[in-house]
Amino acid sequence: MSQSATPEVAETGPNGRPANPAVRDRLTSGEGQISVAENVVQKIAGKACREIAGVHAMGTGGTRAFGAVRERIPGSTGPNVAQGVGVEVGEKEAAIDLDIVVDYGVAIAELGRSIQRNVKQSVERMTGLRVVEVNIAVDDVYLPSDGDHDSQPSRVS
Repeated sequence: MSQSATPEVAETGPNGRPANPAVRDRLTSGEGQISVAENVVQKIAGKACREIAGVHAMGTGGTRAFGAVRERIPGSTGPNVAQGVGVEVGEKEAAIDLDIVVDYGVAIAELGRSIQRNVKQSVERMTGLRVVEVNIAVDDVYLPSDGDHDSQPSRVS
């Protein structure tokens, strides 16, 4: 087999890592360039995260409370799938931060890895962006008996 006459030059991305030419080719063509808005990546990541069993809710306490109030307003568009999702989107790469509430009894480390895999695959497949990281912050654990605060007397005063 003959080798190519032109040497391949290793391009680097903004973080100094080698750029993935397959990503570059998916987002740029002879017809122009494709750009993906942050809110698109947020929605895809939020939906992909919620698909994993063990994720009870998304967002910090304040955003969940605000979202619950917003959903009760007549004419609202329903739940915000981007709640609890922060993203940073470049020309070829994306970084994603997720704030979640897990169901009690779920193995958090395993859940986190499942979420990372599903979010990364979904965003990369749908957008063509390379996901460089998916960070997960577990903000709370949902206990089904949260409403039963008075069932047992307090041990401390």
